[in-house]
Amino acid sequence: MPIDMRTRFKNSWNAFFNRSEKEEVRWIQGEVSYGRKPDRNRLRYVNQKSIIAPIYNRIATDVASLTVNHVKLDENKRFKGIIYSDFNECLTLSANLDQTGRAFMQDVVISMLDEGCVAIVPVDTDRDIFTGSFNILSLRVGKIVDWYPSAVKVDLYNERTGRREQIIVPKVSTAIVENPFYEVMNEQNSTLSRLKRKLALIDIVDEKNSSAKLDLIVQLPYVVKGQMKEKQAEKSIRELEDQLANSKYGIGYIDATQRVTQLNRPLESNLLKHVEYLTNMLYGQLGISEAIMNGTADEREMLNYNNRTIEPIISAIVNEMTRKFLTKTARTQGQSIMFFRDPFKLVPVENVAEIADKFTRNEIMTSNEFRQVIGMKPSDDPKADELRNANISEPTEEAVGDMLAEEVPTDEGLEEENLEEAPVDESSEESPVQSGGIALDTPIAELIR
Repeated sequence: MPIDMRTRFKNSWNAFFNRSEKEEVRWIQGEVSYGRKPDRNRLRYVNQKSIIAPIYNRIATDVASLTVNHVKLDENKRFKGIIYSDFNECLTLSANLDQTGRAFMQDVVISMLDEGCVAIVPVDTDRDIFTGSFNILSLRVGKIVDWYPSAVKVDLYNERTGRREQIIVPKVSTAIVENPFYEVMNEQNSTLSRLKRKLALIDIVDEKNSSAKLDLIVQLPYVVKGQMKEKQAEKSIRELEDQLANSKYGIGYIDATQRVTQLNRPLESNLLKHVEYLTNMLYGQLGISEAIMNGTADEREMLNYNNRTIEPIISAIVNEMTRKFLTKTARTQGQSIMFFRDPFKLVPVENVAEIADKFTRNEIMTSNEFRQVIGMKPSDDPKADELRNANISEPTEEAVGDMLAEEVPTDEGLEEENLEEAPVDESSEESPVQSGGIALDTPIAELIR
């Protein structure tokens, strides 16, 4: 229904014109301000300044691209439908005040890969989490600081104060997710830890090589022996340094009998070869390749990557949330948490028509369901929501009537069949065909009598 101009001008609001200084003061009074997003979990310095961060980000982005839902299962543990609860809204739409469902899942994976173990804490609930069952309204990712037998202390962002705080939460109502690749990525002497140390050594060597040093050797015209000659040589070097430092263009001079040799040969070491070896080993243990990192992987490589890397991580997250956030009664009633992968993301455009024909012909998907896959709006035709093979024409009403007529015999046919089966008494003189015990050729006068 269109809104008239009078109502529009009466109720309109503009962020710049309808400003209230009192409201702005009330929003920011007593609150802490930051120049960067304060709730974001930061990587460790060693991981943040190396090639490890792109690997974490690639895996976390691919895991967050999956759809996680609060679902209903049938008696055979098969997917039946989505439960549109507050918890499902946290997983799909808004996990908290600062993060969407996808950003929250990416935060979970990056923190888990970096720390080795991470806590998913229900912050806002309709009941006390220490008492029993509750409904989850918001979720946050926290880093575990201390471990206790039945609880953990987590470093969690408090959206009401704008600060990170350490609180103790019970294990029974907190999803604690451990990295499935802990031995490869987070152990003290794992492949990733060795790669970090090699990268740190390379950074040190690069800093030395890129420092403001000329690496020169000045050959003096006399033999440097004794304190007097050494002092004379040091004096010559200091004079040359002063000339180069104080000159506008870095120009200096030496004696004609002196000769300068520049060491322009870089320091050779096996660090780069070790880094390449450890990087290839890490890629192999994680199921990643260079093609996956730069986006040129084919369908076979992506299938191997999804099965060996993505599936263990998302399964660990989903299983732990099912165990901690759903009570035993809810699981008995068929509630669960499942993840779904779009199988058509890696399908080339030229194969879409063939796949659509096979899926609809074999009654796996309806036409409207496949139209949503390719981004088209559903059709209004009722047949587009039916699971049927469109290549087989349905029989018309006349054809159905003819088929029924052939199957059901008529009364005339039944009489003829009975007459043919009736026995004939050849010894009788009367006509074999009678009606009610009277011969058909009996005169009318006899019948009157």
